[in-house]
Amino acid sequence: MKKYKFYNRIAAWFVFFVATVTYILTIEPTTSFWDCGEFIASSYKLEVGHPPGAPFFMIVARFFSLFAFDNTQVAKMVNILSAFASSFTIFFLFLTITHFAKKILVKTEKEISNSDLIAIIGSGIVGSLSYTFTDSFWFSAVEAEVYASSSLFTAAVFWAILKWEDVANEKYSSRWLVLISYLMGLSIGVHLLNLLAIPAIVFIFYFKKYKFTRKGLGLAFIISIFILGGIQYGIIPQLINFASKFELFFVNVLGMPYNTGVLIYILLLFGGLIYGIHFTIKKKKVVLNTILLCFTVILIGYSSFTMIVIRSLANPPMDENNPENVFSLLSYLNREQYGDRPLLFGQYYNAPLMKVEEGRNIYSQQNGKYVITDKKVSYKFHPKMQTIFPRMYSGVSNHPKSYKNWANIKGIKVQVTDRNDETKTLAKPTFSENLKFFFSYQIGHMYFRYFLWNFVGRQNNTQGHGGILKGNWLSGIDFIDEIRLGSQENLPSSMKNNKARNTYYFLPLIFGLIGFIFQYKKAKKDSFVLGLLFFFTGLAIILYTNQTPYQPRERDYAYVGSFYVFAIWIGFSILSIYSFLKNHMPSKNSAILSFTVAFLMVPVLLASENWDDHDRSGRYTARDFAKNYLNSCEKNAILFTFGDNDTFPLWYVQEVEDFRTDVRVVNFSLLSAGWYINQMRRKAYESESIKFSVSESGYLQGKRDHIYILDKISAYTDLKKIVDFVASEDPKTKRIPQLGDERIDFIPTKNFRIPVDAQKVMDNGTVKQSNNKNILSDLDFNLKKNSIGKNEMAILDIIANNDWDRPIYFVISAGNDSYLQLKDFFQLEGWAYRLVPFNTKNKRGEIGINTEIMYDNLMNKFVWGRMNEEDVFIDNQNIRTTRIINIRENFTQLAAALLDENKKEKAVKVLDKCVNLMPHNKFPYDYNILEIISNYYRAGESEKAVEVSEELLNICVEELEYYSSIRENLKYNINHEKNTKLQILQRIFRYAVDNNQDEFSKKLGKKFNEFYDK
Repeated sequence: MKKYKFYNRIAAWFVFFVATVTYILTIEPTTSFWDCGEFIASSYKLEVGHPPGAPFFMIVARFFSLFAFDNTQVAKMVNILSAFASSFTIFFLFLTITHFAKKILVKTEKEISNSDLIAIIGSGIVGSLSYTFTDSFWFSAVEAEVYASSSLFTAAVFWAILKWEDVANEKYSSRWLVLISYLMGLSIGVHLLNLLAIPAIVFIFYFKKYKFTRKGLGLAFIISIFILGGIQYGIIPQLINFASKFELFFVNVLGMPYNTGVLIYILLLFGGLIYGIHFTIKKKKVVLNTILLCFTVILIGYSSFTMIVIRSLANPPMDENNPENVFSLLSYLNREQYGDRPLLFGQYYNAPLMKVEEGRNIYSQQNGKYVITDKKVSYKFHPKMQTIFPRMYSGVSNHPKSYKNWANIKGIKVQVTDRNDETKTLAKPTFSENLKFFFSYQIGHMYFRYFLWNFVGRQNNTQGHGGILKGNWLSGIDFIDEIRLGSQENLPSSMKNNKARNTYYFLPLIFGLIGFIFQYKKAKKDSFVLGLLFFFTGLAIILYTNQTPYQPRERDYAYVGSFYVFAIWIGFSILSIYSFLKNHMPSKNSAILSFTVAFLMVPVLLASENWDDHDRSGRYTARDFAKNYLNSCEKNAILFTFGDNDTFPLWYVQEVEDFRTDVRVVNFSLLSAGWYINQMRRKAYESESIKFSVSESGYLQGKRDHIYILDKISAYTDLKKIVDFVASEDPKTKRIPQLGDERIDFIPTKNFRIPVDAQKVMDNGTVKQSNNKNILSDLDFNLKKNSIGKNEMAILDIIANNDWDRPIYFVISAGNDSYLQLKDFFQLEGWAYRLVPFNTKNKRGEIGINTEIMYDNLMNKFVWGRMNEEDVFIDNQNIRTTRIINIRENFTQLAAALLDENKKEKAVKVLDKCVNLMPHNKFPYDYNILEIISNYYRAGESEKAVEVSEELLNICVEELEYYSSIRENLKYNINHEKNTKLQILQRIFRYAVDNNQDEFSKKLGKKFNEFYDK
């Protein structure tokens, strides 16, 4: 056994070393998109991120950030935290595999034979390194997200219960259970995914301590669910809920200072636990003592959330949800801002809303008391349009259409009477259609597709919502792939040479299934435990999250726990092959051969296929794009942003790299929360506070959440007067005669006017003196809607009170509806529109451009994250972001404006830079490239126009030839892409004809007619 332990430890550190080198070589050197920028910023300055928070992750990340030589290296250090967390996960995975493998091959404590030793260690190496190089786990290992750290906790607690299993009959074995409980408590401060290991842990305990019976098995399952639910729905929210009851009593009833009730509650709680532990030791009640110790250490781990409250009380610039008292902390932990979803019973997507019921009180601190400012509401839908296990419940946006596509809904006719006493006939989906969506979309598309990405292969990294071209699993075995995706023989270069096209030929899946079958035959109880862990970290998440269609991003990172389990089974495949071969050849040779075959066919294959599209080294796009947003703004500007990827990276560069802290970033979505609006009233770094007419209490939750717009006044009305009207608490401003005495927030006109002080806008540089003739006395605009939310009201409030003192910008990546009908007065200066006091529309009806500023930005100031360098991989998220920002359109708009001003030389430089910056092999050509061709022709650069057109022609021909090879029953999947390419061909043909490119136009015409006829 000594020899086994020695080699087992050596091999464990070997796989740790391989994983660490892999991840550090491929980490992103700065922030990534999505939540990474927010996590890095909140960790660096210990600020408060989005609910439900990750305080323990923040503490550890802060520690890692201390090793940064300067603040530009902070993100890299936090990314390295993820790399180390992931490599330690691999370390524990190895030890887990060898633990189970030894149980299978070695039944007694005798010395292990060399052949068995090779097979056991080999299974650990193959299984752990296979997981090292899997697609989803590797993705999380190289960025500053919580999922790598969460995986480490899952791996560590599962390994710990196996260590307990080894010493379960020894005197102090329960210390391992206490350690597991403490790790569980700490993991709450990272992510709740770790709790899903509890059922598997309970069954390891059951199988070790008790004789197997069906009754015992059922009871163990019930206890495991009770513990899981007890932590998630009991300890996490209810401890805070009980604290809120104490706080409310001591403050509101007894008149004591804020937080008195919380402190007394904490003293009573821990006093009771200390007494209980002392009592159980004294009375030698071992089981009860262990339970109390486990509960206590869970609370100690969970106590990392006190940092959230402490830091919120300090009012840092990033203070999401402002959880500085027990009531706001409870809302924060419950993620209430994200809403609810039905799980066991609820409505279908087209169910009429019948009533809104008030629930729990929402409290705010006012004048030394807790005052009810709102109530949590619940929505009740028509009972005829409800079902058990509702999977298709969302009526938002395009979800209903997607439900119909995925489930092929025909429905049954149901007659209902809504809350307005109107009778209507609705098509209620059948329960079988409900299940069809569950199996086809939620299970098939949102789980097994990801599972097969990791163990069969992946078509590309373009997010897929169905169809045959984007985000499917792909084996590399053509005749199998053709059944689902059509012919794979005539692929265009964009698909064939995509670095994210990774094919494993089913090998990891086959080896994993061999390992699973082998373990099931040899160790049924252990296979049941791993199966349980596989289910709870995979399919159970699908059941719980009840995902809607059109998720904003792929969600494979949430299911890596189940992929972890499958990697264990991949390791066991060596034992299966070894057990078979040793009956036909020497044991040692069979062990070596089994290891060699599995090692080459799984981890080596995965590493070779996945390295190029998981290597983020040298890529700085998220950081540099954030800088470009901020550099689009003049000093002391207010910049309205709208999504995660035009907000979180900006927070990162401001909070961590101290870049352009004079600009106040204001997120449109967060403006719907009163706490966020009130934080905007505070100065942040070099950015002065923002002025509002509505008071702090006037924007609290429940106040001015929804403002109706009535068309009572036809004349254009001063925006400041409108805002003051909404801000007023005078009952006359809240009553509409037709609605009786009900209090309603409303605006009595749809016609708004922003006055302009001409001298002021010239003095502060908003308008140049040379452009003073264009200044309007008022900006008149009309809101073509019947109501606005609090966030839109807040924007109007900011604009009205700004009075042209500070430059106001809106990022260009938002939808038109977000601009409040102000686009006539927008001027494009980079990646943001500036609000200016004149109508900017040009003769083509496009938003006007300040060519001097924009040229300087695009050509000189802006940085591009090395995105055009050969050694930098541009993944789909980066491509999506460039399309959302419309970088090519930015360049072409500037070039067109320069041509309008007869500045051809500058226009050509702009077009040249765009072509060189965004080559097709990294950023696929789309409609925007047509404007580059058009502007080249306008600038007299026909040769360059033809050169780009030729490249575009070759791309279109390649793709159209591929589309024409798709068999008929799949062609509906590619109609949009096919028609787009035909339209592009038609456009470049028209450009060639109009610019007398006779030879080229003949070639284009011939190709167009050829494919049009097809």
